Amino acid sequence: MLVTLGGDARPQLSNIFFGLEQGTFRVSVTDSRRKVANLRRDPRLSLWVPGDDFFHWIVFEGAAELSEVATSPDDDVVDELVETYRRINGEHGDWTEYRQAMVADRRLVLRLTPTRAYGMWP
Repeated sequence: MLVTLGGDARPQLSNIFFGLEQGTFRVSVTDSRRKVANLRRDPRLSLWVPGDDFFHWIVFEGAAELSEVATSPDDDVVDELVETYRRINGEHGDWTEYRQAMVADRRLVLRLTPTRAYGMWP
């Protein structure tokens, strides 16, 4: 669950998939979504990750870094989106189609390198 702050300072929550590499979480997001607008205004965010049962969870906090919006199937943003997809889902059935969809969807990469963590983790 990704938590951002809306314009009225209320939390806005989104279910997300994420990849983790060398201490940085990566999330594929769409430019038109509320969470992206929230993060452009205020980059603070929380990422809540559930454990195997109700009593185990962890929250990571920090400031979001947003990539540029994908503009070409062979740009650096789409390359990073491909790597993020691979970390989360493995191989895609048609990488050419995927790359084109990332541009058509106006996708970008949200990165979070946490500065604080808390919770109940085994």
